[in-house]
Amino acid sequence: MNVTVSKAPAPAFRRPPNKLPRPGDPCWCSSGEKYKRCHKDQDHAFLKEERQRLEANRVVPAPVSPRRDVPITIRRPEYADGGPSSRGNGRHVRTPDELLRMRRACRAAAQVLRRTGERVKPGVTTDELDAFAHELTVQLGGYPSPLNYPNAPGRPRFPKSICTSVNEVICHGVPDARPLRDGDIVNLDITVYLDGMHGDTNATFFVGEVDAESAQLVEVTRECLVRGIEAVKPGRPISDIGRAIELHADRHGYGVVRSYCGHGIGDAFHTNLQIPHYFDASARTRMEPGMTFTIEPMITLGAWEELHWEDGWTVVTRDLRRSAQFEHTLLVTETGAEILTRE
Repeated sequence: MNVTVSKAPAPAFRRPPNKLPRPGDPCWCSSGEKYKRCHKDQDHAFLKEERQRLEANRVVPAPVSPRRDVPITIRRPEYADGGPSSRGNGRHVRTPDELLRMRRACRAAAQVLRRTGERVKPGVTTDELDAFAHELTVQLGGYPSPLNYPNAPGRPRFPKSICTSVNEVICHGVPDARPLRDGDIVNLDITVYLDGMHGDTNATFFVGEVDAESAQLVEVTRECLVRGIEAVKPGRPISDIGRAIELHADRHGYGVVRSYCGHGIGDAFHTNLQIPHYFDASARTRMEPGMTFTIEPMITLGAWEELHWEDGWTVVTRDLRRSAQFEHTLLVTETGAEILTRE
């Protein structure tokens, strides 16, 4: 009697992990086979095709319009007219008067972010978003903090009033003439200088209908910010914040950008206080009531390592997979954190 032995159906395709095993290691799919005999060829073929697709759809530079003017009546930060940027006086705890003024700056930044985000849709250029945010900031009596912010020596100052980071752009995207496309994600990074203080916030927005993978990335990134804020406790080291963020990103197989971090903020846009978004044992500074800083995790679908455009500002993921970011400016309180960048 002939017996036909039917094979079990092949498992549904699963995307390979970000870190592939070595050829002689067990396969990531838990089959018990060595990787080279199991998923190695399939994975490499898939990643090659994906790279070609990402290369074909990558964000590329577009024309950048001239720098926008700010009325002379608006109070300006020290670097606005070509000077260097201050790192502050080394004091991380704010006085009551500084906090009063900082709350106004942070509320203004939150308003600009919300209203600019409402204009995100397919066909709108990031330069148009910059123009709207610039005019609204000025109407509120503020100076757009990124405008003319100095770069490393020999590199150009930031030419626009906000940062617009699309798809694989991690941060510091320069607004330009590229129209947003259905399915894009875009981060709007808004900082307002008002009453001598800075307020800094950002969020990632959907452009039209976004695929499920990108939607999940954005939601997990938002959750990473929440986890980081929940870790703010007086007496605890700054490293607790990055630990909480990295643990949550790792659960979803996402990368956490390491080259850019949160920062102290107040009368200076960026102070020397740094807030890593991954666990860094050297981040030993203890949080104390009255401190103000940002938490702004940059989370990637794939590799966290970055590449830089020739414009001296735009930072993209090395593998061209998407990145998302959310940010708030925070005040350390006696029991935890107060979010300042809320309307």
